[in-house]
Formats: sequence, structure tokens, C-alpha cells
Amino acid sequence: MIKMTENEQITGKIVEGIQERKGKGIVVVNLNRLKDTPCNYFVICEGDSSTHVNSIAASIKDWVRDKINVKPFAIDGMENNEWIAMDYGQIIVHVFQRHIRKFYDIEHLWADGDLTEIEDLL
Repeated sequence: MIKMTENEQITGKIVEGIQERKGKGIVVVNLNRLKDTPCNYFVICEGDSSTHVNSIAASIKDWVRDKINVKPFAIDGMENNEWIAMDYGQIIVHVFQRHIRKFYDIEHLWADGDLTEIEDLL
């Protein structure tokens, strides 16, 4: 049996928190095999509006805290809800509005990592 690492467990709960609020386009970027990265994982998703982005970020924070008692070290971007970054140490979550995500194209910047796309819930 393969034991999940703490980072994998946190990442899984982050994805569940995103899905709880119908976040879209979820991508988990595993950076473990790369050198000189800012963290081990990125979790990237998008919402349809500033309200949706805010709701997704709040869901992630509450879900991860309630399920496994882990809180983010910092959250930035709640002022305009276009791009919210959540710092879970070795995991950074990016919750975007679609046009902002497309502009910054983080997945392309880190495409040499292992990208896993999570299917949208209906």
C-alpha cells in the first residue's frame, strides 16, 4: 500500500474544496522532480466571476481546515478577487478569473512539471 504524503493529502483536500464550489479547470502541477522551485505543488483553478473566485477560495480554506485541520500561512488577492493566491507551505493555490488565468498562463510556465488535469464536476 502506498502511503500518501502530507502534501498529497493537503492537495487532495484543496481539490475537494474547489469542487465543493464548482471551481473549473483544476490543474495540479507536481514540481517535486524539478530543482529550484518555489514549492512542491501548484493547484490552479478558475471561477466565473469575482464572487465565484471568492467563494472558491473561502471553500478551500474552510474545507481543508475542517477536514484535516490545516490552515494556509497566507492568502492574497481577496481585495479584487481576480487572482487569489493561497500559501500552504509547499503547496500554492491559485484561484483565477478566466481572463486573468489566460493572461498569466502559469501552467505553460511550469509545463516541465507533472500536470494533472482534474475533470470538472457538472
